[in-house]
Amino acid sequence: MAATASAIDIHSHIVPAEIPPYAGRHGGARWPQMAACDARHKNVMIDGRNFRTVGDACWDVARRVEAMDATGIGVQVLSPMPELLSYWFAPKDAVAFGRTVNGAIAEMVARAPRRFAGLGMVPLQDSELAARELERLMRDGFRGVEIGTNVNGVAIGDPRFEPFFAAAERLGAAVFVHALHPASLERIVGPPRLVPFVAFPGETNFAICSLISGGTLERHPKLRIAFSHGGGTFAVVLPRLAQGWAISPVLQETIKIDPRETARRLYYDTLVFEAKTIRFLIELFGINQLCVGSDFPFDGGDPEPLRELGKLDLSADDRAAIYEGNAKRFLAIA
Repeated sequence: MAATASAIDIHSHIVPAEIPPYAGRHGGARWPQMAACDARHKNVMIDGRNFRTVGDACWDVARRVEAMDATGIGVQVLSPMPELLSYWFAPKDAVAFGRTVNGAIAEMVARAPRRFAGLGMVPLQDSELAARELERLMRDGFRGVEIGTNVNGVAIGDPRFEPFFAAAERLGAAVFVHALHPASLERIVGPPRLVPFVAFPGETNFAICSLISGGTLERHPKLRIAFSHGGGTFAVVLPRLAQGWAISPVLQETIKIDPRETARRLYYDTLVFEAKTIRFLIELFGINQLCVGSDFPFDGGDPEPLRELGKLDLSADDRAAIYEGNAKRFLAIA
């Protein structure tokens, strides 16, 4: 893929090269730390255990740009590794840690402003505080934030998160939702490595449906919100949800707008690993709602995020929409 391609990747993650020691008062046992394991890799230590070994592409701007040029990505949207969202912290600790992670993102964007845009993190365990931190991030030039699908087991469609979503709509902030700590892990038979591949899709569906059934998307029609991994299993659940809505007065009292209509104003990344599945998402959600996503630089992502898109017989306008036009609209980039 030529380095001149202009695709915008809305789903890529960072981990800071260094994290300062915990200095709060609420107990810092789960405060992440970075521990070097060789010249190019570090362990992300949480609660004294290695959560994940990550490479220097997580923080090295030159290495990221080299990978982007090799795969046709013009711009990466940087967001925290989801586990760093750290919703288990006391709110004030979450603010302190978030500023470390957000600072790392801001520094990377500043070093290559034409190649990167930033989505930060906010302490969603305190929705009012999250709204205030979002205001600060937007003043500092971030395009919006990444959030998890749930906060300590509470789906993001719960009314307690209303202050945050109201602020996101008012401020014009993009919200990227990534699966986090999925439900029903006790149903998985096999090693933990299965979790992102088997459990994340269902978790993302729960989050989207909660925003529909909880009324968040109805109350905030101008909210720009995107979902990782093609929206997970939501694409196959949507027709069932729409059928239930069509035949059930109880659901119509709860959900005021046809779920299919709501689904077609949300954004979804293309990280589904198969051209046929991308085609299905285009047909279901519309050509203008899909954005390129890779999950760079993690090995569960797609190392060639444009490959499957290239197999589709798209018009020049449709290809331009998925490659960059839709992402610019999601991010409010002129």
